[in-house]
Amino acid sequence: MTIDAALIVLGASIANGKSSIVNCHRDSGACHHFSLGRAALSTNKEVQTPSSSRSLHVLGVICGLAAGAWLGAAEAPTKLVSLGFSPFMISLGMVAGVFVARWTLPMALKGSSYVFMDLREKPHLIVWAILAGALWAIANTLTVFAIRDVGLSIAFPLWNTNSLVGIFWGWLLFNELRGAGAQQWVKVLGGALAIAGGACLLGLATAQQGSAGSQRAGAGIAAALAAGLLWGTMYIPYRKAYISGINPLSFVTIFTVGELVTMGTLAVTFQGGIAPFLQEVGRIRPALFWLFLGGFCWVIGDLFQQYAAKYIGIGRGIPLSNTNQLWGLAWGALVFGELAGQGGTHHTMVIGGSIIMILGAIAISSAEAPASEKASWKKAMQRECGRYGLDAKRVESALAGEDPLAQRAPRRSWWELLIFAAALAIFIWLAMGAERQPLKMNPLWSTLLILGSLILLIGCAAALWKRTRFS
Repeated sequence: MTIDAALIVLGASIANGKSSIVNCHRDSGACHHFSLGRAALSTNKEVQTPSSSRSLHVLGVICGLAAGAWLGAAEAPTKLVSLGFSPFMISLGMVAGVFVARWTLPMALKGSSYVFMDLREKPHLIVWAILAGALWAIANTLTVFAIRDVGLSIAFPLWNTNSLVGIFWGWLLFNELRGAGAQQWVKVLGGALAIAGGACLLGLATAQQGSAGSQRAGAGIAAALAAGLLWGTMYIPYRKAYISGINPLSFVTIFTVGELVTMGTLAVTFQGGIAPFLQEVGRIRPALFWLFLGGFCWVIGDLFQQYAAKYIGIGRGIPLSNTNQLWGLAWGALVFGELAGQGGTHHTMVIGGSIIMILGAIAISSAEAPASEKASWKKAMQRECGRYGLDAKRVESALAGEDPLAQRAPRRSWWELLIFAAALAIFIWLAMGAERQPLKMNPLWSTLLILGSLILLIGCAAALWKRTRFS
């Protein structure tokens, strides 16, 4: 089964769940669609017809699957670490692409005036976004070390234990699974145990791999698991942001500041100062374009992941985005030949561990929140509104897929064109100095994986635009 077929089966399995939950308040006679409602109002306040209405739960599932494809593809350039480049410089190159993408894509979709207006309404989220960016930068650097030590196809599933961490924080801080029935608990906890079991199986396969020393393999496993812990904790600011009603496009714009500052500090410090840092930049210059492109791909995946976290929660959305391990396994094994020369037992353990983790993600993601749990979600939302003086009705409408800022946002600014031109100029400048790196790649599988990612990008972007106008 190819990676595309696996994702189609995965999407079909998850999308068969219930699609609409409405929380009706009888005392006021008003019916509020909270987070997963099916008949939310569009930005022009017209009620959508049944044929065009899309369940926010299904939309969240689609976003999670698209996130998996692009987050997986983004890790392919980190294979350059096998050529002797510094993990810190590789991560910094990716963060540079992330920084440019996080400023240009939101402005292209919504405009700078919209983004700044959204941030002015929720200024308390700025520090949380910067903190999330710092956690991302450290975790991303750890993944480069993990790839160097144990390979992409092995490291990917190990750091995807971040879903376990996300489930815990979602339950503890944001009332996810509070009030859920036994069936939902069984699905979520059973899925979490499957993810942990699959990770253990993959770790055992890594330890038995004869091509790497035991100390190096152990360090790679530790780095991947530490990255999963940090990424799982990073989802605290994510969920805090979205139960405050901020648009994901606004949140990621500030998110990238924490990424760039943290990664720049790490790179300069561990390279031994400014002079050695600049020398290393010159050495890695021919490969910077590929790292920059990887960072750009990461932002596309992360944006879809943000929407999944917004509409179905971190306990359900993050496991779905962790289907990136299928794509990581495909890139590592099919494109870079990481499993070549390994015995049948090794292949069986790697594939079996991956399948177990994916089945766990399916179980978690199919556990659609019942009305009783959504009432607990609403309490968490009201807590944030009371703490920061937010308008609860506006926040609730944002969680239902509406866009409270759409009618008040000023027109786009002319200087946004300068930002787009600068981003394009950076791409052209890096491409002019790019050189083909001595990595063995399978061109057929590379093409197929890229095409599959593009199909998911177009389909998910169209669904988001039709249902929420990227709100």
